[in-house]
Amino acid sequence: MEPTFSIAEISQKSGFSYDTIRYYVKIGLLPSAKRKENGHREYGRAHLERLIFISHLKRTGMPLKEIERYMSLASTHNYENCYSVLYEHKLHIESQMAEMKTTLEVVNYKLLHFKDLMKQSGLGGD
Repeated sequence: MEPTFSIAEISQKSGFSYDTIRYYVKIGLLPSAKRKENGHREYGRAHLERLIFISHLKRTGMPLKEIERYMSLASTHNYENCYSVLYEHKLHIESQMAEMKTTLEVVNYKLLHFKDLMKQSGLGGD
């Protein structure tokens, strides 16, 4: 039998707040959860996996509207457009990574410069 999770457990595992999880259900990003006899929501592995995927997309700068569009396409098995959305996002991520690499190189250069200045002024360094 597939494991189920309470909203507290799925919140802890996904990093999303209760309110965010409920909002994602409300806007259709996440399927509705079954209710147990006591009325509490019961989430499955598919809910958790989708939340983790959404988390990755959000962390890499995909707007919520675009995530909604992707999920809508996926739910209708529109694989060609799903591919296009994710491919465009992949290009965006690669561009971000290139920018970060360049920024890291600049920061490393500055650190070396300050290390040399500290060494010259007798404040440390090596």
